[in-house]
Amino acid sequence: MSKNINNKLTRLIKYYSLINHNLILSNKTINRYNLSQPNIQKDKALNLQKLRERINEIKNCKLKENASNLVFSDGNPNSKVMIIGEGPGANEDKEGFPFVGRAGQLLDKMLNAISLNRDNVYITNVVNYRPPENRRPTEKEIERYLPYLKKHIEIIKPKIILLLGSTAMNAILQNTEVISKMRGKWYEIEINNIKIFSIVSFHPAYLLRQPDQKKFSWIDLKMIRDKLKKIK
Repeated sequence: MSKNINNKLTRLIKYYSLINHNLILSNKTINRYNLSQPNIQKDKALNLQKLRERINEIKNCKLKENASNLVFSDGNPNSKVMIIGEGPGANEDKEGFPFVGRAGQLLDKMLNAISLNRDNVYITNVVNYRPPENRRPTEKEIERYLPYLKKHIEIIKPKIILLLGSTAMNAILQNTEVISKMRGKWYEIEINNIKIFSIVSFHPAYLLRQPDQKKFSWIDLKMIRDKLKKIK
């Protein structure tokens, strides 16, 4: 129990440090006409806090009623890479962060393989509350949370979005093809007037059940690595 608490505190401290959370508590007026980097980050931190509060205020939601915690995000809000999964599982619901169970451990290994980690990617899910029994979110639930997800993307302004699993793929690309036909390709998408490169790959939870598919995920990861080099 104490280990879980310490892990959660460590993640919270790191996350709030990355978004300059102390700025949210400042009494100073923000000059929104100054486009220097500190003020851009300041606005981003404030907008993320507002979005989190809006999601927390959602009413009449079965997901929220059955969940223990709002699972908002993890990682670096200033990253060029945004990762979107399906929804929180039992471990995520307990700790309040995405991808912290076995699937999350595999995701960390996958990212490390292309020299990325949670300090230089940003992670969230299609829905922010755990579906009961880890079931897939319904179309109605996805539709309800999609505006919040699009706002989340608008705030982060990533250059690349990695969509993990068919739920994230269907929500963002509005495509019902099987994921095996969609992965391994770049898609130029527009979310709230922001143009982004997007790629689909298998969810780590699926790879735990079907480890022979990891070779395809490795191809997708190398495509991300190469794209990042071009962006830089």
